Amino acid sequence: MTTVYQVLRESVSKHASRPFLHIPAVASKSYADEAIDYSYQEMAGLVEAQKLIYSAAGYGLGHRVALVLDNRGQFFVHWFALNALGVSVVPVNSDMTTDEIAYLLGHSESCLVISLPEHIPAITEALASAQIKLSLLDANESGSVPAAPTTAQAGVPCADTECALLYTSGSTGKPKGCVLPNEYFIVCGQWYRDMGGLCPVKQGVERLLTPLPLVHMNAMACSSMVMLMTGGCIVQLDRFHPGSWWQTVRDSDATIIHYLGVMPAMFLNTPEHAEDKNHRVKFGFGAGINPRHHGPFEARFNIPLMEAWAMTESGCGGAIIANREPRHIGTSCIGWPSDAIEFMLVDEQDIEVAHGNPGELLVRARGDDPRRGFFVEYLKNPEATAEAWAGDYLHTGDVVRQGDDGQLHFVDRRKNVIRRSGENISALEVEATLSEHPMIAQVAVAPVPDEIRGDEVMAAIILQAGIASQEQVARQIFQHCYDTLVYFKAPGYIAF
Repeated sequence: MTTVYQVLRESVSKHASRPFLHIPAVASKSYADEAIDYSYQEMAGLVEAQKLIYSAAGYGLGHRVALVLDNRGQFFVHWFALNALGVSVVPVNSDMTTDEIAYLLGHSESCLVISLPEHIPAITEALASAQIKLSLLDANESGSVPAAPTTAQAGVPCADTECALLYTSGSTGKPKGCVLPNEYFIVCGQWYRDMGGLCPVKQGVERLLTPLPLVHMNAMACSSMVMLMTGGCIVQLDRFHPGSWWQTVRDSDATIIHYLGVMPAMFLNTPEHAEDKNHRVKFGFGAGINPRHHGPFEARFNIPLMEAWAMTESGCGGAIIANREPRHIGTSCIGWPSDAIEFMLVDEQDIEVAHGNPGELLVRARGDDPRRGFFVEYLKNPEATAEAWAGDYLHTGDVVRQGDDGQLHFVDRRKNVIRRSGENISALEVEATLSEHPMIAQVAVAPVPDEIRGDEVMAAIILQAGIASQEQVARQIFQHCYDTLVYFKAPGYIAF
């Protein structure tokens, strides 16, 4: 199997009658009267029909088609059908502004947009504002599609064929388009399927619940591909619904959940309930949980949360996960790097740091092809691609440290590390601490220059409605930081 479409066909041959996709009623209520289900055979039938329509219209290798389909079943139908022909898909977040949408459609050189009807006005406005001429089709009327504007390239889709173009925001400038081949998606599925430890994935039985968007690699490449490869069922929400989450977990019979770091904090702020442990979930897969919430969440809900590290550029070719004991809960541990990857931790000059010191994570695949399973390039940006792969390692921009047992611990994004009097401080950690204070609605932490300390920690705070910004409030917030953080991490300045 070298393409995503071939993985689908293989799974259909083994699991035709098994459920492939379940969209709970809470996610489908805006467009359907009840939950929606597709078996592998039903999905394959829709894919084959759509494939014939695209093929007859001349779509094939060298074309890109933008998908504005949110987290609906149509996303999979069009993705798989286009993949069968060698067409790359460009998932577009419908929450973007018209300017952002126009940039993606223009930069990607998409030749067709398939959109849900409710997003067509915004897409039309985006195309007009940027004077982009390309066909726009209502996904509910895709029984016929406009002819491809150019002749498809000769050849047969393979592992190296571009499968998707995913855009990452980065820290500066316009979003960068990550070119992702079929191999990227297949490696993601294989990595997840085979990682084992505390994350067993069995053939033909798992039901994976995710609220994450299909426009990002977690849902599109990780959860979708591992279920596709193992005959499991994707339980796809349209978004995160805090109030109905646990009922959905139970009703959907989920065995695996994917989470964002903010979710455990929200659940821990709710009253304990007799049903808290009434579920079949074996583990959660995610990243970014507040270290102080990790242990309490697992104790209350009886779900081990596996903290992982990856990024769009690394795919699962460079992924790391804390799926074996000891997991060092409460320390932002992301686990031991597998034997399939090589890594380094370096300083600002790309010099390897001493063991135990924080440094930027550099990672690559072990073996003859250091980029296997990683992104191919940033579209139309060879300079940024070369910078990312300087020294033949992917420069991740993430700062981690290695513990005495060899496991890695996430510290922060490199740009968010504050160096105060020789101490490395995570802005993310300070923000998490401040956000727990009941008077604070929003907070951002950043370094400000200090002649003596190098950097000083500054917190910009928006208080809850009705709370006046005054010295006494500031003193209470300072004390909260001193009570929960080592002294040198506490902000030196607070601004309301």
